[in-house]
Amino acid sequence: MTHARAAVAILTALVLGCAASLTSQGQQRPAGRSADQLREEMVTAQIASQGITDPLVLRAMKEVPRHFFLPEALRAHAYENRALPVGKQQTISQPYIVALMTELARVEPGEKVLEVGTGSGYQAAILARMGAAVYTVEIVRTLAHRARKTLDSLGYRNIEYRAGDGYRGWPEAAPFGAILVTAAPNHVPQPLVDQLAVGGRLIIPVGAAVQKLMVITRTADGTRSEEIIPVRFVPMTGEAERTPR
Repeated sequence: MTHARAAVAILTALVLGCAASLTSQGQQRPAGRSADQLREEMVTAQIASQGITDPLVLRAMKEVPRHFFLPEALRAHAYENRALPVGKQQTISQPYIVALMTELARVEPGEKVLEVGTGSGYQAAILARMGAAVYTVEIVRTLAHRARKTLDSLGYRNIEYRAGDGYRGWPEAAPFGAILVTAAPNHVPQPLVDQLAVGGRLIIPVGAAVQKLMVITRTADGTRSEEIIPVRFVPMTGEAERTPR
């Protein structure tokens, strides 16, 4: 399935306030199947089948334990193709969206990558597992501290953390080979574009209720933009809300 044909599924990427309904369904992990097996099935059925081919992305998605990034009450749903709430009105994106954004970023081992919106820490873990030098910023301090605790417990050491507004990026660590934004502003933040290396790629959802996932590539004489698919992310808060388009 192409990325365009996957658009209908992606419109379900944002799930807020659904914890109660999920837990009331009583769905449990199928008996006799380990988390490793469920991750393998997730990658085969939800990611590779929808056109993701980067071997580094597929391997990382198979190896990073998504269930550890979820509240315990929702861990039985970790390998389903859905976004899930992680608290503070934030979500962990559905696996396909994580894989798509990572593939679009074209991350290479050793490359510096900025993530704006740490959230649960899952996207940072995928990038770190691929060998990137990850810089991640989260505006909600409770989530920032929880994500760092989870990532530290899983042994990730190639991640730098910051609790704060990510609208202006991480200028002292720039330039970045890729920047991934996991919340949606209504415009493209110029400070993030400015922190891309030449050839670097900004992967960002832009818009209001339904956004467009965009890839903005820094070139020697400007930028090049591409719209990928419609998506739904939580809105970017902080300076992004106060800055006019």
